[in-house]
Amino acid sequence: MDTSKRPALHVLLVITKGEIGGAQTHVIELCRALRGQVRFSAVIGGEEDTFLAQALRELGVHTTALPGLRNSLNPLRILGSVRALLAHLRVQPPDLIHAHSAVAGVVARLAGKLRGIPEVYTVHGFGFKPQAPALIRLNAWLAEAMLAAWTTRMVCVSAYEKELAARLPMDPARASVIPNAIADVVWHSEQREDRPSIAMVARMAPPKRHDLLLQALALMAADGIRPAVRLLGDGPQRTAHQQLASQLDLPHVQFSGDVHNVAEQLAQHQIFVLLSDHEGLPISLIEAMRAGMAIVASRLPGVEELLEDGESALLVANDPFEVQQALQRLLTDAPLRRRLASAARQRYETRHRDRKS
Repeated sequence: MDTSKRPALHVLLVITKGEIGGAQTHVIELCRALRGQVRFSAVIGGEEDTFLAQALRELGVHTTALPGLRNSLNPLRILGSVRALLAHLRVQPPDLIHAHSAVAGVVARLAGKLRGIPEVYTVHGFGFKPQAPALIRLNAWLAEAMLAAWTTRMVCVSAYEKELAARLPMDPARASVIPNAIADVVWHSEQREDRPSIAMVARMAPPKRHDLLLQALALMAADGIRPAVRLLGDGPQRTAHQQLASQLDLPHVQFSGDVHNVAEQLAQHQIFVLLSDHEGLPISLIEAMRAGMAIVASRLPGVEELLEDGESALLVANDPFEVQQALQRLLTDAPLRRRLASAARQRYETRHRDRKS
C-alpha cells in the first residue's frame, strides 16, 4: 500500500495558558520536532494573542483561543470550557487530543470522552505532590483520580511523576516517562574568572521561590558581596518581589520580566538559580544546562533526576542560609564553577538534547 499520500495525523494540542513557561516551551519544541510529520492545531486558554500562539503560528500551527479556559477547577468554569471545546471539535475533529497542564487535562479528557476521540495527557507536574498545599493537593488528586480511567495514554516528564501516577486508579501500563528535551543553540555561557553574575528564569508565582533568593542575596550583601543578578520572568508576585528587593536594599537585582530570547540572555551569565517548592522536570534548568552554567537549585525529586549534587550542580534545601552558602562558593571558586558548568552541559548533551538539533 502506498503510504506517501496518507493524510498526516491531526493532533489537537490543548493547553491551559499561553504565557511564557516550561509547558509552553515543551509544546513549541514538540511542534518543531514533528513538523512535517504531524498536522498540529492548538487550543490555548485565555486571550487570543499570547506568546505561545505567536510561536506556534510561526511554525504553521493554527491556534484558537478558549477565553473561559483558566487555571481553575471551578466546576462551572470547567463545564463552560468543555462545552466550548466540544463546539470546536465538531467543526475541526482531530485524530488525537494531546493535553498539557492540569486544567487543560481535565477539560480535554472530558471532551475527548464525550466525542470518542483518544487523548494523550502530558503531566508537567502533578498538583498532588507531597510538597503542595493540602487543599490544592486534595483537589488535584480528586480531579486526576476521577479522570484516570478516561486517559488513553499519560506521559510523565520524570520518573517521579510516574511514581505519583501509580497512586491513581489507572493501569500503570498506560503511563510512560518521556523526559523533556530541547534543541541546542549557539549561545553558551562564558565561564570567566572575574565578576560572575547570576540569573533565574521562572514565572513569579507559586511554586517558585524568588523570595528565598532575595533573602539569600540580602545575607550576602551584609557581607559586602553584591553580584549582578537578573530575574527573568513575570507573574502575579512580581510587585511583591520588587518591594521585598527594595526593603532588603538590593539595587543590584534587575527585574527583566518576560523575554523572548532566554538562551541569549543566559549566555551573559555564569550562575543559574532555580528555587521552588515542587517541580516536574523543569525546562528552565535544562536551558541552564544547555548554556553551560553553574547551577544552584532546590533539592527536589524532579531536579535530582536532572542534576547530581556536587557533580553537576549544588542542590540545596529551601533555606536562605543554604542558598547563600552555595552561591558564595560559586562566586569565589572559579574552578568549581567551570567544573559544574561543564558537567551540566554534558548531562544536557547526553540526556536532554533534541536529537534533531
